Amino acid sequence: MKIAGLDIGTTGCKCSVFSEKGQYLSHAYRDYTVKRDITGHEIDMKEVKEAVFQVISQMASRYPDIGGIGVTSFGETMVLTDEKGEPLIESMLYTDPRGQEECKELVQNLGSKKIAQITGLRPHEMYGISKLMWVKKHKPDVYKKTRHAFQVEDFIVFSLSGVAQIDYSLATRSMAFDIGTLEWSKEIFDAACIDLKLFSNPVPTGTIAGNVLPDVAEKIGLDKKTVVVSVAQDQVAAAIGAGAFDADVAVDGAGTVECLTPIYDEKPDVDEMYKGYYVTVPYIIPGKYVTYAFSYTGGALTQWCTGCMAKKEKELSVKKNISINEYLEKEYAKKMHLMGKKSDVPSGLLLLPHFAGAATPYMDTGSKGAILGLTTDTSVAEIYRACLEGVCYEMYLNYKRLIDTGVHFNRIHATGGGAHSKVWMQMKADVLNIPMIALSTVDAGTVGCAMVTGVATGVFSDLNEASKFMVEKVSVYEPREYQHNLYMKVFDKYEKLYDAIRPFV
Repeated sequence: MKIAGLDIGTTGCKCSVFSEKGQYLSHAYRDYTVKRDITGHEIDMKEVKEAVFQVISQMASRYPDIGGIGVTSFGETMVLTDEKGEPLIESMLYTDPRGQEECKELVQNLGSKKIAQITGLRPHEMYGISKLMWVKKHKPDVYKKTRHAFQVEDFIVFSLSGVAQIDYSLATRSMAFDIGTLEWSKEIFDAACIDLKLFSNPVPTGTIAGNVLPDVAEKIGLDKKTVVVSVAQDQVAAAIGAGAFDADVAVDGAGTVECLTPIYDEKPDVDEMYKGYYVTVPYIIPGKYVTYAFSYTGGALTQWCTGCMAKKEKELSVKKNISINEYLEKEYAKKMHLMGKKSDVPSGLLLLPHFAGAATPYMDTGSKGAILGLTTDTSVAEIYRACLEGVCYEMYLNYKRLIDTGVHFNRIHATGGGAHSKVWMQMKADVLNIPMIALSTVDAGTVGCAMVTGVATGVFSDLNEASKFMVEKVSVYEPREYQHNLYMKVFDKYEKLYDAIRPFV
């Protein structure tokens, strides 16, 4: 029997298949269109559903004995459907500006701190309940026709199985879920004037919804006995896929977005979490929680640098048959050597990585990126190095804030494309002064999905057994005290950068 993980992102979806021993076999990917303009950011969930069915069908044609499919997805986006689960309108993404006034109304009715105590979230218009309030106010005909208010995970689970259920971690992204009772908050629904019955039944992460519907199974080539599993929001799935199950370890998701996911062995102090916009999310292990400390620009920042500034260098890297990232790292080391410095000395530049706004601990979409210290002698390689440093400093700033919330991890498991950069991994270890353990997997979300699905279907006895088969440690990067001290001299300046620059942008 094979197990599959389905990871649905904002721009594409991937279905990965693994053997009963957890060995990766293959995957299929499809992308879809996101519409962004000054008035809104939307996604067509009919197109997403079709893409999901296509990737499953492609894998089912190669592996007809898929016994279970776990579903993970991005959060916040509400999918409003009719009784049969057919979308009524295009769905607003978390970046969509609509819902601001509705969020303010909810805060006026209940108070910001009370909402945070109930939901584990500091109120923000990105969350689903604000978007649904906007629809009810501005598109009442659509709201009247709505019979299901899904998020992406439970929309796909319903499309596959006919069962309307949502796991706890994704339910929190609605800003209407009580993390204490693990049920929908009637108080918030009443204050929002939204019908609670529209929402799916909350269930623990890893709950089987049921078998694939017969007509769906026939359409996409699955066995009718294939089970569908509600897994989690993508960051929780990635934490599982990184083998992080207790508070001693955190996860660094080094992808387009840089995300640090620590674990709490008990519910953290919500008031402390509130200060830095840190969320409190129920984890797959009962009684444990995770939070997200993130920067919108992780790998996206290096892609900006290599795409916009390193055109000549990219041509040279092709001739040398190495990646542009490796080429720039070598060029930086070469320049430092010529200057009589060590190859990993800090760049001397200060880069604020808010090129797509500021995430935690500011949650300031109006913040902008900045590079300080440029001269006519500054090379692209130095700017590239400053990009890597800026992301590290931003995560260290978050780490310092998180200490007050009770985190005490002593190692970090790193996943994603950035985990394969030896230079960046060593830099993170040095800046944070914590060992970084690079894992082999780039797509921890689908691995976590498959692990949870394997446990749900009996392939693995528990997550620890699943991790022995599916979580592979590649390299360990130990922090170096002398290098940490060098970075801290720069960080003392970096810590003041946001407050200094924000009034001017």
